[in-house]
Amino acid sequence: MTSHRPNFERYQRIAPFYDLLDLPFEYGRYRALRPQLFVGLSGRILDAGVGTGRNLPFYPPGAVVVGIDLSPTMLARAARRRASSRAASVDLCVMDVTRLDFPTASFDAAAATFLFCVLADELQPAALRELVRVVKPGGPIRLLEYVRPRGAVRRFISQLWAPWIAWAYGARFDRRTEAHIREAGLAIASSRYVVPDLIKLIEVRAAP
Repeated sequence: MTSHRPNFERYQRIAPFYDLLDLPFEYGRYRALRPQLFVGLSGRILDAGVGTGRNLPFYPPGAVVVGIDLSPTMLARAARRRASSRAASVDLCVMDVTRLDFPTASFDAAAATFLFCVLADELQPAALRELVRVVKPGGPIRLLEYVRPRGAVRRFISQLWAPWIAWAYGARFDRRTEAHIREAGLAIASSRYVVPDLIKLIEVRAAP
């Protein structure tokens, strides 16, 4: 947990206010994107970085979902949303995504929502390898992530927001997650913008 200590302490501190802080983003943008993570998924699903449980209403009906997060206080907020889920079951566990305490190939799929924009660059390859390890061969790992804007307008707006985002969430808009996927020896099965020049839905699979 040492490598994650600054973010661990940050999320423990802001958990009671997190949903309020995130409200404009959630209803202005994120809520419309979350269902895309779970289209076509079934069986046993890992939700990595489940946070306060905003994904719970969008889990596939009948799925068996395990949500993990480093912050027990965030998970306590997620537990209150269990009733909103149509999944067969939702278990919530305190766990580090870079050291998952699950057997190899124990999930049919995995999803992560804005986890990698918070995760330090040096931790991303280990986290990606762990997600691929615990998902069955060929199973999808879907990431909903901010990417560095290429257009001048988006880049300028992102730079204005950057100090607040870093202070409040420990997040950055310029993470190199797609590059880290390749560095980890994995393959990008698909990558598409769901918010132009800002947010991508990326699907990762083990390289053949």
